[in-house]
Amino acid sequence: MSYSLLRVATFDQDISKRLIEIKADPALILSSRERVRTAEKSEKPVYGVNTGFGALATTKILPTQLSQLQKNLLISHAVGVGPAIPKEISRRMMQLKVASLSQGYSGVSWPVVERLFAMLDQDLIPVVPEKGSVGASGDLAPLAHMALPLIGMGEIWDSKGAKAIPAAERLQQTGLKPIELQSKDGLALINGTQFMLAYGLYVLEKALPLLKSADILGAMSLEALQGSIQPFDERVHQVRPHPGQVTVAANVRNLLQKSEILESHRNCGKVQDPYCLRCIPQVHGATRDALRYAIDVIETEMNSVTDNPLVFENGDLISGGNFHGQPLALALDFAKIALAELASISERRTYLLLEGHDGLPKLLMQETGINSGFMIPQYTAAALVSENKVLCHPSSVDSIPTSLGQEDHVSMGSVSAIHLLRVLENVQHVLAIELFTAAQALDFRKPLKPGTGVEKVHQFIRTHIPFADSDRPFQEDLKKAIRLLENGRLLGCLSEEGLNLI
Repeated sequence: MSYSLLRVATFDQDISKRLIEIKADPALILSSRERVRTAEKSEKPVYGVNTGFGALATTKILPTQLSQLQKNLLISHAVGVGPAIPKEISRRMMQLKVASLSQGYSGVSWPVVERLFAMLDQDLIPVVPEKGSVGASGDLAPLAHMALPLIGMGEIWDSKGAKAIPAAERLQQTGLKPIELQSKDGLALINGTQFMLAYGLYVLEKALPLLKSADILGAMSLEALQGSIQPFDERVHQVRPHPGQVTVAANVRNLLQKSEILESHRNCGKVQDPYCLRCIPQVHGATRDALRYAIDVIETEMNSVTDNPLVFENGDLISGGNFHGQPLALALDFAKIALAELASISERRTYLLLEGHDGLPKLLMQETGINSGFMIPQYTAAALVSENKVLCHPSSVDSIPTSLGQEDHVSMGSVSAIHLLRVLENVQHVLAIELFTAAQALDFRKPLKPGTGVEKVHQFIRTHIPFADSDRPFQEDLKKAIRLLENGRLLGCLSEEGLNLI
């Protein structure tokens, strides 16, 4: 019998289309389990099976105490603090934990795997506090909170992810009884990088559509500011062929086809545009390449076993360090820096749009004074870009020893992960501000039309966000713009016209 779960990830086809599907073969898991049972009967100390944990690794545990040892492990390690992580990230943690355990190197008992599948199937998703992991020895505290409901403790989200319900109460409603952990079960559940990995997976899935959206917004601002298309000439990028740079330049050229605005100022005599327009391929492209690296790391981790000790076919139980989050910590730090740069250059384009260049009214309104125009949305963008500079400090350069010095170097990848999500949210808002600001500016270029792609996007935006001839609650425009970016509809309006960006 084989148990299957939904796919964990579907990355954009231009960066990756390697789909991950979890399959659990009971025979594989049971054979691994038998090797642990053999080891627990031995006089030889085996870490986490018949010994204590961390600094207590030399403390021998009696055979009659093995089950209680694993239960105590979950209870003692569930000391996370702070707000609960989003329900969807907690769900990813469970999926990724099942994927790791199901490879047959953890020696976990079958009821543990079966219960995780059952909880996922019935939307019984644990409530997990945000803080408490140092990103090594596994994401211990978050994973302990994730595992507590298996033994009838902790909390579970309601169906909407809005209210925490005691796990014992929720399990009783569904007819599931707490399971009794066996040797190594608790350790297998909390050893691993699934907390930071779930964050990375969740953020990158949301971030990848933003790459194309950023190209669209850059092209809109370029048209509105009567920028030059020459820096996007294919020959420029052939002599510096970073993959992302080449792709972005091609996207912008594609969006600007048949532009009347470009033709109107082709011989205007302007020599060069500011960097935020001229260097769109170099900046957006570098972000793409950085995220491609992060995706490779995450996909490797999704297919890996990060438990300790590992159980091999010949019966060897080997203590190693696969739980150490350093590969993820570096990749997540790199990803948040790369994403932040999309916001940084976007805010500069928004600022230019307000300055009154080449016939645009200052602050993008005709009657300013009584109206502040688009002044304050740019303030908000500036504030978010500044906040990102703090969040982008690399967490992975820090380490604080734990477990009485036994765990003397840790990755702090969990901090990278938490900050990565906040950077993404800030980037979404900054790009949304450019979206409705560039749309406003383009209206002042009429009756000239921008490129076919830009024109299509502009028309689509105007079906949701009208032109502003006087001050109004721009926060409502911002909310609408965020939805257009989040749900992929901005990209969808182009594909309807057969214009698919790379």
